[in-house]
Amino acid sequence: MRFSEVIGHHEIKEALRRMADTGCIPHAIMLSGPAGIGKTRLARAFAQYIHCSARHDGDSCGRCPSCIQHQALNNPDMHYIYPVLRQANPKRSVSADYIDEWRKMLAADSYMEPAEWLTLLDAGNSQPAIYVDEADDLNSTAALSAFREDYKIFLIWLPERMRPETANKLLKLIEEPFGDTLFILVCNDSGSVLPTIFSRTQRFNLRPLTVLELTEALVAENIDPVTAANAALLAEGSIHNARTAANADNDIAEFSNLFKAIMRSAYARKLGMLHQLTDKAAAMGRERLRSFLTYCARMVRENFICNLHQPALNLMTPDEQEFSVRFAPFIHEGNAPQLLTQFSLAARDIERNANAKIVMFDLALHLCALIRVTKRPPAG
Repeated sequence: MRFSEVIGHHEIKEALRRMADTGCIPHAIMLSGPAGIGKTRLARAFAQYIHCSARHDGDSCGRCPSCIQHQALNNPDMHYIYPVLRQANPKRSVSADYIDEWRKMLAADSYMEPAEWLTLLDAGNSQPAIYVDEADDLNSTAALSAFREDYKIFLIWLPERMRPETANKLLKLIEEPFGDTLFILVCNDSGSVLPTIFSRTQRFNLRPLTVLELTEALVAENIDPVTAANAALLAEGSIHNARTAANADNDIAEFSNLFKAIMRSAYARKLGMLHQLTDKAAAMGRERLRSFLTYCARMVRENFICNLHQPALNLMTPDEQEFSVRFAPFIHEGNAPQLLTQFSLAARDIERNANAKIVMFDLALHLCALIRVTKRPPAG
């Protein structure tokens, strides 16, 4: 992975280059920000740049033995740590036991979403974690000399998933590492990282990608410019979301029509129609239904923002904007938080394998009540 393969984040790229070029590399770095914006790719590009023997023009060469090994995910001085499942197989408790799945994940989409890792692991209702066995394994590896490079690099993906005993065991190593050891932590929720770990890293907060950056990236992947622009608007700064939207035009149209129908029926309190519509939604299957509920939550947020009368703040397609002209007045401070909560709870229940028909009809009943809540009068 080279810096040129990472979309955006130019200031942070330059800061990382400067560290490597001057040899002033802190022992632990944290790259934090929303999922799907390229943090893992940036971490990999930085590691490859450090190990590259023929850097030029501010990037790794991509051709030296170190670069070739990085690109094949088998550089002996590059180590990956990530959440795994132990319940299904107690003998597989450290990252090295799941290296085939990890390589498959990076090969499929290195703008990684935790939900995709769950799917790849067939996690079901289980939540992967970084267990204490990982700390023992990491300590043993860190005690060895680097195989060929100046640095052994440990990329820790989602350190917020560390068990407390794992973090406590790694604390001394991160606080007083071996001289040839570098930790790069890549997290989506830095607030959930153990404070003692968090405080011992040099932190870089990555912002969501801009609509222009996303549009240009999609066009470079031979996606139609209009489709790319619409997808970028819906992506909330995530290239993963942008690609998903661009490759799912039919899904977006279906989600939009179903959302409109459900909200209209909820307002009219047509329970028979709502039963049919929620059954239709339930038949989508778990992953598509979760995507639909995420879409619904986004539409609630966008319609709430519509009431501010600041069009530049809205990220909607023309079709969504047309619907929102009449729908937005019904989404306000009196019901928007509760609506978002209900969609979030439904998505959580679906993720936990609850009965989709029951979850969706229960959601519809809540919508019937919330959509008719009147706007609160101004204070005072």
